[in-house]
Amino acid sequence: MAALQFAPELLLRAQGIGLGMQAAIFDVDGVLTDGRLYIGEAGELFKAFHVLDGHGLKLLAQAGITPLIITGRDSAAVRRRVGDLGLDHAFFGVSDKLAVASTWLAEQGIPWGALAVIGDDWPDLPLLARAGFACAPANAHAEAKAMAHHVTAARGGEGAAREFCDLLLMASGRYAVLLQACLQADPGTLDSR
Repeated sequence: MAALQFAPELLLRAQGIGLGMQAAIFDVDGVLTDGRLYIGEAGELFKAFHVLDGHGLKLLAQAGITPLIITGRDSAAVRRRVGDLGLDHAFFGVSDKLAVASTWLAEQGIPWGALAVIGDDWPDLPLLARAGFACAPANAHAEAKAMAHHVTAARGGEGAAREFCDLLLMASGRYAVLLQACLQADPGTLDSR
């Protein structure tokens, strides 16, 4: 029995309206980070990522729900994090997230109803409006929260993405299977976040 629980009606919504969630789009700034930008003297950009979020992305991929990063900024820090997590699908420096998402979904044969999205600000609104399941972090802009089916208890960069991942895993019926596999695994193989 899992310690984590979500309301039944929320789990039903996150199931993908009969389609099953096949992919999940993640914004970076304000979702995978706290949204603050640290710029060094030489112009280098620093970002902090939460390991809980990283592990959640990896669990989604294990469960067959494709994580997709679409971010308006392009930075070495984000590219490094995406690479460290072994994510296969990421778009950086995107000005029109809807166009990129629409093209990718068409190429993958995934309908909008089988897509979950977590975003925090206006550039994410077109995705949130079309997704089968829309989510926003606790510290998201008011418009993103108003459009979301679920607002996380956690803030962006502080576990919001993990909460989103856990919710999708529970709704898909894969959470308990992954948890059981973790409990039976060799402890030395678990920390790859």
